[in-house]
Amino acid sequence: MTTTIDETQGDGITPADLAVQSDIKRQVLNRLKRARGQLDAVIEAVNADSDCRTVVTQIAAVGSAVERAGFVIVASGMKHCLTSENETPDSHSIEEMEKLFMMLR
Repeated sequence: MTTTIDETQGDGITPADLAVQSDIKRQVLNRLKRARGQLDAVIEAVNADSDCRTVVTQIAAVGSAVERAGFVIVASGMKHCLTSENETPDSHSIEEMEKLFMMLR
């Protein structure tokens, strides 16, 4: 008799799923940390009475970094909703992902 090892967790998550989630978390954290650094640069520029071009450029960079972090999160959720073998995609989940996506723009 051959014994197979079930590599899924109790909730149907495989080690591969966990690796993907870990990679996404790392990507999001890196983007947010970059945004935090850029926000610090904005604060320093304002304190130093820098010209408006410098301040606005830094503000745009902060917004872009935060926005990209949001897109990574929403894209990950959409992939999970649409490709999960353990769950069937339901319109509520897809609609919720669409609403979250639209909030970013």
